[in-house]
Amino acid sequence: MPVTYEQAVKNQLQKELGISSLLCQLLVQRGIQDYDTAKAFFRPNLEMLHDPFSMKDMAKAVERIQLAIQNKENILLYGDYDVDGTTCVSLLYTFLSGIYTNIEYYIPDRYKEGYGLSKAGIQFAKSKNCTLLIAMDCGIKAHEKVAFAQQLGIDCIICDHHQPDDNLPDAIAVLDPKRKDCPYPYKELSGCGVVFKLIQAFAKKEQIPFETIAPLLDFVAVSICCDIVDMTGENRVMAYFGIWQLNKQPRLGFKALLAETNRQYPYDVNDIVFGLGPMINAAGRLGDAKKAVRLLLANDKQVAQSNAQFLAHQNKERRALDSSILKEAQEMIGDNPNNSDSFVLFNKDWHKGVLGISASRIVEQYHRPTIILTESNGKAVGSARSIQGFNLYKTLLACEHLFDNFGGHDHAAGLTLSLDKIEVFRTLFEQLSSKTLNNDLRQAKIPIAATINLEEITPRFYRILKQFAPFGPKNRRPIFEVRDVKDTGHSRLLKNNHLKLEITSEEGTIYKGIAFNMGQHYEYIKTKQPFNLAFVLEENHWKGRSKLELMVKDIQVPTSAE
Repeated sequence: MPVTYEQAVKNQLQKELGISSLLCQLLVQRGIQDYDTAKAFFRPNLEMLHDPFSMKDMAKAVERIQLAIQNKENILLYGDYDVDGTTCVSLLYTFLSGIYTNIEYYIPDRYKEGYGLSKAGIQFAKSKNCTLLIAMDCGIKAHEKVAFAQQLGIDCIICDHHQPDDNLPDAIAVLDPKRKDCPYPYKELSGCGVVFKLIQAFAKKEQIPFETIAPLLDFVAVSICCDIVDMTGENRVMAYFGIWQLNKQPRLGFKALLAETNRQYPYDVNDIVFGLGPMINAAGRLGDAKKAVRLLLANDKQVAQSNAQFLAHQNKERRALDSSILKEAQEMIGDNPNNSDSFVLFNKDWHKGVLGISASRIVEQYHRPTIILTESNGKAVGSARSIQGFNLYKTLLACEHLFDNFGGHDHAAGLTLSLDKIEVFRTLFEQLSSKTLNNDLRQAKIPIAATINLEEITPRFYRILKQFAPFGPKNRRPIFEVRDVKDTGHSRLLKNNHLKLEITSEEGTIYKGIAFNMGQHYEYIKTKQPFNLAFVLEENHWKGRSKLELMVKDIQVPTSAE
């Protein structure tokens, strides 16, 4: 049988790297085809970061900030109310406050002002005599607001990463790698990543050593992880060093928040996404997002702890609201979810601050593009979430004539429309979804990276696998499949339908694992008949000791046994 191109590349990598064929297969899946690219992947280096001045308008942005400092102008830092926006503001404030004092910051009220640059925020800038406003993680479509700021004598710099229109706002500088005329080589930066490039450019122009700004990458790492941008290229490099910073020298705010999560060191992407992220977001979802910024800027241990405790409390309230919305949404969907290719759900009493989370929960459960709407200020406002392979932004763009405004990307978006247009929108979105979704997309599939034997899971194998981290979109933690394993006789059924597994291969290699909500398979498993597992490898740290476990994603038993 002739060797395929992929096999040839894998074989060459194995020869050059001296690692297992299976690990080389994982590299090829990530587009890594030669020694140099593999070396860059395994050994991220801050010298790999691109020249910030290759971003369109960067020189203009730096010059305007230099002029503001030279003329002692007041500068307003304006950021969105989510993790990306609050880390943007915290990042730039931390940097600029080290060299300049005339700085204010502003986070819009989710309920009174909504997403993006607001008139209230611009009027706040005017009240503080600010003549320069730097909008972060928003502003790319804020044509009217930028014009309004100009009327008040306020110049704007926009640092955004969302998809722009063909026409850009008339700002002093528009930094967005996704703008069509921007030659910047990496397009998938988070909003905070764009702000870091601005800082990098400013530092370069002012001859500030890069080592001075490198510790700020913890802000960027948190934004990259929580905003679910691609974990490739420059994002992965910045996340790698930012997570290192978070583990080795965490600033007081992150340290206090991490203590509230009860998660164990060392911290990884999951700890950021499911630990830090929800608490930072909770401030803006249920109240004032400026509390998150105050926490991240804290220079006093007591201030950091009290703010962290407050955000932890807010997050508990958020979870209760989320559970309530999820239950009501499930009732709306009913017993036949497969009758629809998408869900557009509306309830005027749902809490606006948790719609995105609730939409994600519905997508996770039913595997359908989902939009959750509520009423706010006489309008229907909501959040949209997508499934893999379905371009949400493109589909919403086809409905744009129905919206007051909308914005987002392929996987997530926000929108506002008139209450009387909900039904028309629901019908159109369902029609477009039905045309796009094929049978493959309709079925939630576990993306198996490779079939593995338990004998291949050695300490060396796992040491190298860990170097694939940090994991995220386009660099997912590999899900492995192992076939024809059997119970050792020590697997057991736990509370809440969970399984504690101990399995063995034909060769006698034994591994333990946990399978949440899969207790229905226990009766078969305890017969010691063969079955298949899909799992990820996780290291369990307990009392200073580490052990490798299988975190089970799926159990497959013979059809006749079900």
